[in-house]
Amino acid sequence: MVKKGEVTGVETDKGQIECQYFVNCAGQWAYELGLANEEPISIPLHACEHFYLLTRPWETPLHSSMPTIMDADGRIYIRNWQGGILSGGFEKTPKPIFTEGKNQLEIQNLQEDWDHFEPLLSSLLRRMPELETLEIMKLVNCPETFTPDMRCIMGESPLVQGYFVLAGMNSAGLSFGGGAGKYLAEWMVHGYPSESVWELDLKRFGALQSSRTFLRHRVMEVMPLLYDLKVPRWDFQTGRQLRTSPLYDRLDAQGARWMEKHGFERPKYFVPPDKDLLALEQSKTFYKPDWFDIVESEVKCCKEAVCVIDMSSFTKFEITSTGDQALEILQYLFSNDLDVPVGHIVHTGMLNEGGGYENDCSIARLNKRSFFMISPTDQQVHCWAWLKKHMPQDSNLLLEDVTWKYTALNLIGPRAVDVLSELSYAPMTPDHFPSLFCKEMSVGYANGIRVMSMTHTGEPGFMLYIPIEYALHVYNEVMSVGQKYGIRNAGYYALRSLRIEKFFAFWGQDLNTLTTPLECGRESRVKLDQGMDFIGRDALLQQRQNGVYKRLTMFILDDHDTDLDLWPWWGEPIYRNGQYVGKTTSSAYSYTLERHVCLGFVHNFSEDTGEEQVVTADFINRGEYEIDIAGHRFQAKAKLYPVASLFTHKRRKDDVELSDLQGK
Repeated sequence: MVKKGEVTGVETDKGQIECQYFVNCAGQWAYELGLANEEPISIPLHACEHFYLLTRPWETPLHSSMPTIMDADGRIYIRNWQGGILSGGFEKTPKPIFTEGKNQLEIQNLQEDWDHFEPLLSSLLRRMPELETLEIMKLVNCPETFTPDMRCIMGESPLVQGYFVLAGMNSAGLSFGGGAGKYLAEWMVHGYPSESVWELDLKRFGALQSSRTFLRHRVMEVMPLLYDLKVPRWDFQTGRQLRTSPLYDRLDAQGARWMEKHGFERPKYFVPPDKDLLALEQSKTFYKPDWFDIVESEVKCCKEAVCVIDMSSFTKFEITSTGDQALEILQYLFSNDLDVPVGHIVHTGMLNEGGGYENDCSIARLNKRSFFMISPTDQQVHCWAWLKKHMPQDSNLLLEDVTWKYTALNLIGPRAVDVLSELSYAPMTPDHFPSLFCKEMSVGYANGIRVMSMTHTGEPGFMLYIPIEYALHVYNEVMSVGQKYGIRNAGYYALRSLRIEKFFAFWGQDLNTLTTPLECGRESRVKLDQGMDFIGRDALLQQRQNGVYKRLTMFILDDHDTDLDLWPWWGEPIYRNGQYVGKTTSSAYSYTLERHVCLGFVHNFSEDTGEEQVVTADFINRGEYEIDIAGHRFQAKAKLYPVASLFTHKRRKDDVELSDLQGK
């Protein structure tokens, strides 16, 4: 039962039970249970048949301390069961169940299927030939639930406060149960868990990922992947083309290779006509990827001419009010000062009580009572829920998700100003259109285009937010006029390279709910000294007084061979003076620096007790650093500020070396 968006009780066949919290941990029935509410809760998971074999004990029963054996090549696991063997696996051709109507099937009614289990049985006998002498008791067939991204689901519903979920364990419930229960209990008691669990949060999904057909097809891919080696930047092949930009077909015809984020198709890079498309699609490696040269040419074009990146997937909200309520509430919800002149853009964070990032975004003030907010793609549900939770229910505020209303084109490069000047017949120079400014203007025949002087990369250029009915026209005009300036399409891999060399952190990787602005060098984006209250202010004031215990740092690899060595992808250990101090959170190759760049948090662990101590700039700067990639340590230069702006795309022979600038 729900009243005013909050859980008030549960209605059962035994009567009503009043409660403040409800946890949906119904496993294979969690999907249906979520739909049974007055306010349906979307819980995207789907069951597959899972088979495992039980044998009678050996003549000398196996000891209870025998470890679980996993054979990834054979796709099987083996463990002790009452002195005998329990062995199951994750076949390449799983069998989804419960796909028609409601889940009414009893577990006991699932039948043995020896033909289906035969490949796993063959793997088991190859691994343990003596099993042929054991008597088989039973081939068990039971349902196991899987999620669209192979990660379990937990957390509070975005629609109903007090409604929590813990389900979709992907056949690892026994392993995850203790930790998952701990974090969910903390979530319910304190409002947040003690560790960042964004990758498991229910709000990473939207209702769009709860289609029965989508889930059926996706879990058939997910289940086999549990025992497959997943290379960096893995892309799912099923459930694709769910959300697309109006430019999708046009970009696809021009060689776009696609990645998926929150169900949205985004271009990774564009394959030139002379490249082998099939070879690139099948290239999977931890080393230098085949798209390296393609992305290099896109980055070069961004720096020397002009590129277009379709960034329509970014989450977009409009917050308006009849009076001053919009500004008042947003001043409390965001860490930076939003009381700026109309047309100005503010980079800010949406913080929690601990000062950690719930969202990292940019907000443009459209007029006195209206704001336009741009957030990361996968923040669509989470950000909406956070704003709705903290906005007054009886106010004149209107929060509207306008993600679907606008196609976003990112024009990056020094010639972007020339392209827009021709299309708008308006002066686009810095004097007339300063940095971090937004105004509506005509582009080609289309009117009402929101043009912003920012690019999310640190490079010169503009963002164009275009009503979708004008998208194709504006894109065609931009590409036509841009031909004389060397325009080309680019993708998110180029964007990632440009961003990381400018030390731009990524939300969800570098920034999370336990990361504060003071820990990542963003003090300038916080109105701590302006006498205004906002969520997280007290925590930040205390942290500023006491010091930070971790600091986001930029690392530039020195002795790493891009062509021969394994690449850093993220999660690599960081060593300072031979001591472990943290791990990388994101990485990319900088074509400007001609080196790999990693971002990661540096801690200061006491050599005597192991406890964390304050991390200062001096502590960072005085260390000698190494990044461990697959057991090999590479020397790295640590920087608290970016150095990419000191370099052109290709360094001339008379350019200074990077090492000459480390102390400057």
